[in-house]
Amino acid sequence: MIESYANEATRGRGAAHRGPCTVPTARSSGAMEQQHVALAMAANETGGCSLMIRALEKYYLSTMYSLEFILGFIGNTIVVFGYIFCLKNWKSGNIYLFNLSLSDLLFLCTLPILVNSYSREQWAKESTWCYSNRFLLHANLYSSILFLTAISIDRYMLIKYPFREHVLQKRKSALIASAAIWVGVILELLPLVFFLEPKTPANNYKCLDYASSGDPTKSLIYSMFLTVFGFLIPLVIMCCFYVKMVLFLKNRSEQLSSLLTLEKPLTLVVLTVVIFSLLFTPYHVMRNVRLASRVPALNVSGCTQDVISAVYIVTRPIAFLNSAINPVFYFLMGDHFREMLMAKVRQLWSRVTTTSE
Repeated sequence: MIESYANEATRGRGAAHRGPCTVPTARSSGAMEQQHVALAMAANETGGCSLMIRALEKYYLSTMYSLEFILGFIGNTIVVFGYIFCLKNWKSGNIYLFNLSLSDLLFLCTLPILVNSYSREQWAKESTWCYSNRFLLHANLYSSILFLTAISIDRYMLIKYPFREHVLQKRKSALIASAAIWVGVILELLPLVFFLEPKTPANNYKCLDYASSGDPTKSLIYSMFLTVFGFLIPLVIMCCFYVKMVLFLKNRSEQLSSLLTLEKPLTLVVLTVVIFSLLFTPYHVMRNVRLASRVPALNVSGCTQDVISAVYIVTRPIAFLNSAINPVFYFLMGDHFREMLMAKVRQLWSRVTTTSE
């Protein structure tokens, strides 16, 4: 652009030497004014996009994370204490659901500080909290996916082997699988710390999310790895076992006079797959698009990057909404968990009323 300005000026000076005509100079001046106007409009658009991102982070993220913390913390706390104090006979499905609840609670405990930082637009200067928050956030995401996949396998085994004679339905197998999930998630997320950008005065000590920090090219490769091994493969496994479950239930329905006994399992199959897909798919798609838009070789404009970033921001709380929705699975898929919990509540209530009298 500087070269175009110099060329215009050179042509104007050459025309001035050739004669008294000033038309070329006027044309040059007009072109320069148009360029200045275009630059000003581009700057306004970029500023508008940046303001949109700030508004989403300050109001949308803080509001959504606050709601997720309130609903998720209450629901998962009830489930954890319900399992600890009410459940006597632990089965494989209970172990998976309990670990899922612990994963949600670990993530939810990081949200108050995150909400405070986004709402006040002030961030602590220490990087330790930022790294631990991002690590726990992704650990919750991928451990939830894997535990939901393990639950889908357990549900299929329970339908096919109702007397729990299969080795995968044993408590020892569930404990080993749960430990393997935790170790696997930690190992696959260890490189995440190296891809996060450190907090510096240049970025106002802001705790940047994974897709907006670090080297975009290397981060995109790692993000694709997480998408394939942390999301797509578990999704395929989950869908495979749920399809097998549906086929098994349909075959059984031909032998039954009523389909009422199959209504709940089929509803759970559809509900789990729909929620899983709607929550996690947009986030993984937009995270990779966001990283790709930052790759210098693609030469994506600043405002386009901001628009992509805004859409990516919208998908983030949706993905982590699973922490607030997961307690539903305890009441729907936990073996008589709802009845057990309500019985315990009635027992405590009767004790309180008897004491007060």
